[in-house]
Amino acid sequence: MKEAMKARDKVRLAALRDIKSKIMLALTETSGEDTLDDTAVTKILSKQLKQREDTMVIYKDQGRDDLVAEEEAQAAVIRVYLPQPMTSEELAQAVAALVAELGATSMADMGRVMGAASAKFAGRADGKAISALVRSQLG
Repeated sequence: MKEAMKARDKVRLAALRDIKSKIMLALTETSGEDTLDDTAVTKILSKQLKQREDTMVIYKDQGRDDLVAEEEAQAAVIRVYLPQPMTSEELAQAVAALVAELGATSMADMGRVMGAASAKFAGRADGKAISALVRSQLG
């Protein structure tokens, strides 16, 4: 954050301040703990990225290209701190392996598979993409 301040990089600084505030808020919500584990921080970052992407869509619909550019720049800053996302091929292979590992055979097993998949691929894959692949595997 100091580097962004010294460089007078307003977009990067705004994104980092927002991330810091969300992490500090999460720390106060936990029962007096003074640290968060990596999965909690990844979840916060993923949520922030999703918010930026949703906001970009709204701004594009309203023709506010200036605000779209700012949101894209902030999203790029957030992506730096997230794990590398899985490609669709990697995700498809991982979901197929998980379905086989759990022995899931029907849609009745979808909840069990989704729970395991969400935990295993947290921050690296979108929940909708995981759900679609699980449905196609079990369907």
